[in-house]
Amino acid sequence: MRKIIFGAVIAIALLAGNEVNAQSRTPVITHRQVRQHHRIQHGVRNGSLTRNEARHLHYRETKIRHDKRMARRDGVVTPYERRHIRREQSRASYAIYRQKHDGQRRW
Repeated sequence: MRKIIFGAVIAIALLAGNEVNAQSRTPVITHRQVRQHHRIQHGVRNGSLTRNEARHLHYRETKIRHDKRMARRDGVVTPYERRHIRREQSRASYAIYRQKHDGQRRW
């Protein structure tokens, strides 16, 4: 009987741990960060981004990573925090587009 109770307690603890972990995961945000980083790198390689533009865009990406880390710090990424990070990513994405298409070239 004790084995069954002990097994049930362990199973509940594992399920509770997975629930907390699931609330702190941000795969969509992470995938978008990777895509935006590649867009910046592509702009640097093809010359559509100057060094200063790329540095500024990398700084924005660093700030987003910091905000994401702070949101995950307590173990739960709330809907408000998730919305805030996604809004920052949208603004950064638009900034990448604007900088890549502003006509300045790195020679």
